Amino acid sequence: MAKIITPLSDTQVKQAKSKEKEYTLADGNGLQLRVRPNGSKLWILKYSQPYTKKRTNLGFGKYPDVSLSKARKQRDEARRLLADNIDPKDHRIEQAQQKKEAIENTFGVVAQKWLDLKRSQVKEETANHAWRGLQRHVLPTLASVPLDNIKPKAIIALLTPIANKGSLETVKRLCRNINEIMRLGVAQGIIEINYLADITKLFAAPKKTNMATIKPERLPELMTALRDANLLRTTRCLLQWQLHTMTRPIEAATARWEDIDLENRVWIIPADRMKMKKPHTIPLTEQTLALLDTIRSMSDGKKYLFTNHRDPTKHANSQSVNMALKRMGFAGELVSHGLRALASTTLNEQGFEPDVIEAALAHIDKNEVRRAYNRAEYLERRRKLMYWWSEHIEQAQLGKFNKSKIVKVVGIHE
Repeated sequence: MAKIITPLSDTQVKQAKSKEKEYTLADGNGLQLRVRPNGSKLWILKYSQPYTKKRTNLGFGKYPDVSLSKARKQRDEARRLLADNIDPKDHRIEQAQQKKEAIENTFGVVAQKWLDLKRSQVKEETANHAWRGLQRHVLPTLASVPLDNIKPKAIIALLTPIANKGSLETVKRLCRNINEIMRLGVAQGIIEINYLADITKLFAAPKKTNMATIKPERLPELMTALRDANLLRTTRCLLQWQLHTMTRPIEAATARWEDIDLENRVWIIPADRMKMKKPHTIPLTEQTLALLDTIRSMSDGKKYLFTNHRDPTKHANSQSVNMALKRMGFAGELVSHGLRALASTTLNEQGFEPDVIEAALAHIDKNEVRRAYNRAEYLERRRKLMYWWSEHIEQAQLGKFNKSKIVKVVGIHE
């Protein structure tokens, strides 16, 4: 017959005195109060481990920090685990590890890992821009929050004020970057599910706006304004270079002498300087070669074609052309990126092949086979296109602008 144990009372626990040797007071169902000679009182649970049936102990803490009622609650929880063949000691270790990981794997910690990865995938400037957005709008609130605790409601509360201001493009970018961080957490096994996968759908989509540009027939007006404008010589040349080469503002501003191949008459922009992380070869025309001679007189011996007027060791500001266009009277009508749109529209109107135009603009062809073909075949076809475009710009500059389609390309033999 099993021994009947009378549960302890609060008074018994409180008045239990120390003795020469350690002793225990049983409360029932394995719970005991261990009284040590130094007077300390410890709650322990004696139980048999699942499967092995090996006897062991589990400590619940000191009395009076842990009262009799709290010790009993811990005992009951441990017995529920044992009923499911879960060792309460192993369960405690697992829970402690999860809490430790939650503290270590906060949104801020994983976001930093995301940034390091992002910098290896895109231009550092692009990654840093995304990071600044997170620092401004997200990290002050979520940096110390465990990744597992981040749910849609928290993000909605965070982004709704931004959306209410009309900054829908900012909301879209933040949703994308937050999701990338959460997906990284899933990939690393920090969380099992990304509950924010559809968060973008809860906000209105931003209206797509094209870069401000001018109609092709206004090119002579642009060239006249450029001629008459009071600009730094470097800025004037940068605007012309970007216009002739149809490059993005940052690609033009960071052009390096080491990437200019005069023998083959090409400018090869390395992959790490391109938006799509693919090298881009631009045929050089008579006009761009002449422009290089002018530029060389200002930056010969320097790393960059267009140097910063405050620090010649650095490249020109990519926003210089934008500022110049405003001073030239094109504020709200034309931005530096819009020069590419101007070229694209003109060339399409002139009947050049759309694929060749897209290749000249460094727009990536998603078809891998055709893209490989483009690299080999399109270069010469692009050379003809670039020659026509430079000639067209020069004619506009000289006041000999011709709106009719030009079938034969000047200076190029078929």
